[in-house]
Amino acid sequence: MKHIFKQGNKNLPTLLLLHGTGGDERDLLPLAGMIAPEASVLSVKGNVDENGMARFFARLREGVFDEEDLVFRTGELNEFIDSSAETYGFDRDNVVALGYSNGANIAASLIYHIPGSLKGAMLFHAMVPRRGVDLPDLNRVHVFIGAGKRDPLIPTEETRELVKNLKDAHSPVTEFWTDGGHELRREEVEEAKSWFVNNFQ
Repeated sequence: MKHIFKQGNKNLPTLLLLHGTGGDERDLLPLAGMIAPEASVLSVKGNVDENGMARFFARLREGVFDEEDLVFRTGELNEFIDSSAETYGFDRDNVVALGYSNGANIAASLIYHIPGSLKGAMLFHAMVPRRGVDLPDLNRVHVFIGAGKRDPLIPTEETRELVKNLKDAHSPVTEFWTDGGHELRREEVEEAKSWFVNNFQ
């Protein structure tokens, strides 16, 4: 997968950066610099092309995921993280995802489907990746969820369902709501930074 790796402090988690629809491997580098400037980063570009826009998995239409492709791409991404850990020498057991929109959804899918794939995650404007699946025990997987009360793409009930799923699987979840829409707001970034410092530094 097309990516950028930047070596940082090996005592900190490696940040897995996962962009939104139409983004690329450079999009979230400034965000990582705001939240955890000393951390190593593995920033990945999605392999799926939707009308010229990069995504991490296919969808059938707005808000409706191609679940077969989601499961396949989740495994593909996990294998890429595995191989990158060998290539770059970072601790595979100490990876925290930072995802926005489509990137947050594939990060959530890693948590749902592959035990131990992530130590934690910052999910900005995420949806429930799949329904009707049993989640692994997530008691050691810290998750931060940033959401907008007026997000036109993600109803508040969707976010609350995601939070409930994670909490039911014993994940320590922190949720932070802004009055905004689908855009990323400074206050949720600052809150995510505090969350990261409290949990991983």
